[in-house]
This record gives sequence, structure tokens and C-alpha cells, in this order.
Amino acid sequence: MLAGMSISHRDANALLRRILENHTADEIERRLRPKPEKPLPPRVPGASLTSPEAVARRWRLVEAHVSAAGRAALHDEAAAREHTTFAHNVENFLGTVKVPVGLAGPLRVNGTYAQDDFYVPLATTEAALVASYHRGALAISESGGCSALTHAEGVSRAPGFAFCTLHEAGVFVAWALGQLEEFKSRAEATTRHGKLEEMRVTVEGNHVYLTFDFLTGNAAGQNMVTVATQAICDYVAQNSPVPPRHVFVEANLSGDKKASAQSFQTVRGKKVSAEVRVARATLARRLRTTAEKMEAYWRMSALGGVMSGTIGVQGHYANGLAALYLATGQDVACVSESAVGVTRFEADPCDGSLYACVTLPNLIVGTVGGGTGLPSQRASLEILQVIGKDARCLAEVAAALALAGELSIIAALSVGEFTRAHRKLSGRAEPQARMA
Repeated sequence: MLAGMSISHRDANALLRRILENHTADEIERRLRPKPEKPLPPRVPGASLTSPEAVARRWRLVEAHVSAAGRAALHDEAAAREHTTFAHNVENFLGTVKVPVGLAGPLRVNGTYAQDDFYVPLATTEAALVASYHRGALAISESGGCSALTHAEGVSRAPGFAFCTLHEAGVFVAWALGQLEEFKSRAEATTRHGKLEEMRVTVEGNHVYLTFDFLTGNAAGQNMVTVATQAICDYVAQNSPVPPRHVFVEANLSGDKKASAQSFQTVRGKKVSAEVRVARATLARRLRTTAEKMEAYWRMSALGGVMSGTIGVQGHYANGLAALYLATGQDVACVSESAVGVTRFEADPCDGSLYACVTLPNLIVGTVGGGTGLPSQRASLEILQVIGKDARCLAEVAAALALAGELSIIAALSVGEFTRAHRKLSGRAEPQARMA
């Protein structure tokens, strides 16, 4: 019960006392014991079926626990009518969850791919989030917009190959280095849009990791690169001069859906920087702070981030990215790596302006594929005017949104307004009539 972490003698004893307050040691053992003799309830039926009959069978499993109002909320007329729409995006379909969507902006982006004033849909249940990003977006737009640059792009997959000896691993690597063109041919035969750009080699004893970097067009590309890499693995299994003992299509070196130390060494998705210079007057009017106060807070928070062991230094990229990803049909789990990056603030002593920039090396976004074709998610992409556009446009909007969020939250923290704003917006009982 104490596995996975180290706690003090005092805390361990306190935990033990709490556990034993209501149960004896024998009762605890019985509660934790596996119970193979206990019959299982029926399994959820018809994984890929979304028909009304299949949905009704699933509801029979849980209807005793859900009120009629709850069932109507999860499986309303729209969900029932559009059930075939969800067949490619979910298994064991039961209904839909409604998440409020707010609008932030305008957010002016002067990017290498994004050149427009954007109204950004954000799906969230957290009060104050949209208001904060909206405030930051206005500060950027009133400053002429932010500049945004896409530095690099690529989505990686890192299969692993296990051999008996280090010598066998070396023989395999020598062979694999001469197979890049064949690997490209095998991978690109599985997709119309994906291109294998590079291969990197990592040897750990008798294990070999081949990290493949793909371009994935306007799709986020996670599934695309998995299928393409599997084709390479199949070729390796059949043609390697030393048959691998094991082949795994992903050996956990790519950084997929996790923050990792390699986040700043390469790129996953799109690497984007966004910057803005906010004048003293705009800081005072829109953010109610000064460049000096924001830089002072940023400096202290940067050191706090270093001491806490964060990867990168930033305030809350995950807030805006999760809301944007959910609204636009992105893979929300990719926020775990997309929300890695660095924020930097510098006060100009001459004119009192603030230079602010963000760099995010792992923005996994797409304008096609995945959840982008679902009705409400497609509507959000239409609001952003990125349907059919280059996914790098959406990535630059995402970076600009992250910059807006950093400006707003650090402004609030720098002048002691953070708690008051959350108390006001989170605790409001009536809808606010006032529009910014």
C-alpha cells in the first residue's frame, strides 16, 4: 500500500492508523484479495456497433444507477440521430457528453502560416479560463498581433528490436542503416499523405531502437505513423540478417503522449514560437499591471519551475491547449506532451513595454482525421477558418493562444488579482450580462 513513493515514518504510521480505524487487518486482507470465484456481470456488448439496439443493450447494464434525466442528457435525440457519425471515433457507444464552449478573441496572429484575426472556441468546465485567455488575446491583438514561426515538424514512432547479444544488435544496425530507402518505400505504401523523413538509431546493450520521423500532412498523424511503422517492422522481421527475438512497434522512446526530457531535443508534431511586444499603456489598460511586475513574477516562477523539476518553464499551457483540443477534435491526451515549452518575459527599461514569447516544441494538431470530422468539432474548426487549411496554421494559433494565456495569468499573479478573479468568476450565481 506504500509502493511507488517514499513517505516519512510519521506519515506511514498515520496512514496505517487511518486504514485500521474501520477495518481489522484480516478484513483489509479480504478486501484486497483477488476474487475469481465471484461471477462477473455481463460484458459491454457490440464494441463497434452504434445502432439503437446496441445502445439499448449497453444502457440496460447501467440504467439502475442512472436517473431518467441523466440518461436523457447522455443520450439525447441528437446523439441517437447521429449515432453512425461516432462509429469511427469510439467503441461501446453510449451517448455524448456536452462540454460548454466559450469564445476568446479576436486573437491576431502574424504567422508563417496563420495570418488572420481568429475567434478561438474553447471547451471547458473551468470558470475563469475563457475569460483569462480572452483578456490575453485582446492584449495581443491591441498590440498589433503576435508573430508566430513554425520551426520544424514531424511525428515520430520508435519501434524496438531485441537480440541475444550486443554483436547481433550491431549486425542489425549495420544492415538497417542501408535500408532507409526500403523502409521509406514500405512505410509510404501505407498512406497517401505520410512521408518518412529520417531514422535515428539508439543502442542499449542488445536492444536497438529505430526512431522514425514522419511528415503527416494536415493530419495529427498518430495512427498514420503507427501503421507505417508496423509495415517497416514486418519487413524487418522477414528480412533482417539476424532475426530479432522481439519486435515492438513502439518501445516508448518517441515521447508519445508524455512529457519527456527529449522534448527540447527534437520535435513531435509542430515546433512553434510566438512573440509579442505589449506597450506600457496596453499593459495598464488591458492587464492592469506593468512590465516590471510581470518580469519580476516570471523570474521567480521560472526558478520555482526549475526547483520543482518541471520540463520547460511555463504557467499553464495545458489549460488553453486542452480546451482548444477538445473543441476542435484533437487527441486531448497529446496535451501531456504539447503543453511542454518555455515562456520568457523581458521588461524594456526604456519605454516600459514588455517583450513576451513562448516556444512549444510538441504541438500535435491536425485539421483532418481523428475527431475533426465530428459535427461540433468541425463547427469549431469552421469558426477558426482552418477547415482544409495547413495544420501548421492551427499550430500557430495554438501557440498564440498559449501566449495569450501566459500574459493574462502572469499579469493577474503579478498584481495579486489571481485569487479575486477566480473567486468572482467561479462563484458567480447569475450569468454575467456585461460583455468585455
